[in-house]
Amino acid sequence: MHILLSNDDGYQAPGLRILAETLSENHDISVVAPDRDRSGASNSLTLERPLRAHVSDNGFYYVNGTPTDCVHLAITGLLESEPDMVISGINTGANMGDDVLYSGTVAAAMEGRFLGLPAIAVSLTSFEPRYFETAASAVANIVARLQTKPLKKDSILNINVPNLPEDKIQGIRATRLGNRHMSEGMITQSDPAGEPMYWVGPPGKAQDAGEGTDFHAVEHDFISITPLQIDLTRYDSLQYLESWLDA
Repeated sequence: MHILLSNDDGYQAPGLRILAETLSENHDISVVAPDRDRSGASNSLTLERPLRAHVSDNGFYYVNGTPTDCVHLAITGLLESEPDMVISGINTGANMGDDVLYSGTVAAAMEGRFLGLPAIAVSLTSFEPRYFETAASAVANIVARLQTKPLKKDSILNINVPNLPEDKIQGIRATRLGNRHMSEGMITQSDPAGEPMYWVGPPGKAQDAGEGTDFHAVEHDFISITPLQIDLTRYDSLQYLESWLDA
């Protein structure tokens, strides 16, 4: 397969390098990633300035844009041939529950899906990562499975892998997104001139983390795979909304 890799941690991130090395054993790999860390960029596109793509010494393209920019550029103009699928990661830190709304990792995969390709987002659930190889091996096995039994082209798989050696992983579970408590408040500081500046507070702890959720699976040393869809319509509210409007 021809696989496009991207991420939100930047083209020099170790998770991206290890994933590329692992998948290149059996696949044709193209890497197009941001030139720096763009975590939390979500699905943003750069519209008010041109994008520039450069090639690093290892052959990775790096772009002065967001993860979504990278995937969009790669598929619609940069690469000579269209890839068969898009994989985003391996991200440092989990992307579970509400995280997917903000995640540049998940957004890169979503852009691949927007453009008609099956897509995977993969994260290692620690900000002190040691076992990227565990996540890379899991992705390689899933890709091999997709070759014999493909999912629909509009599928997005959000994978979260515990930061453990492969022999400590208990298995793989199909999960739903959990839910976090509200994030903590802004952190206020003053710059040298005495002007206030603000830092976004840390995310809230898991709230809906029961059995069947991504939080629960990872907590019990399972790899979590959550199927995502783009359609945000709340269908069970349509009929009520129609009657509310009629009134």
